[in-house]
Amino acid sequence: MAPDDRERRGEDEEGLSNLAAAYQKAGPYIAASTTLVASVGVFAAVGWWIDGKVGTQKPWFLIGGSVLGMVGGFISFFRQVLGPQKP
Repeated sequence: MAPDDRERRGEDEEGLSNLAAAYQKAGPYIAASTTLVASVGVFAAVGWWIDGKVGTQKPWFLIGGSVLGMVGGFISFFRQVLGPQKP
């Protein structure tokens, strides 16, 4: 590694391999995408469970839970990825 490459790296990245540094930079995006997937999955599962308890013929609660999970997941995803907005 050239001396100028070492200067460009932050103190928290010192001693890390290139792969580890890449994972460290990608960490917030991986967390945001995991949050998106988890919110859709949890709300869809709750909707499916409610459909089973209520005994609906069509999966309305599953659809509603999936949509609610997608909306909430995307809001959370974009807040995490874009960061705090300045007023």
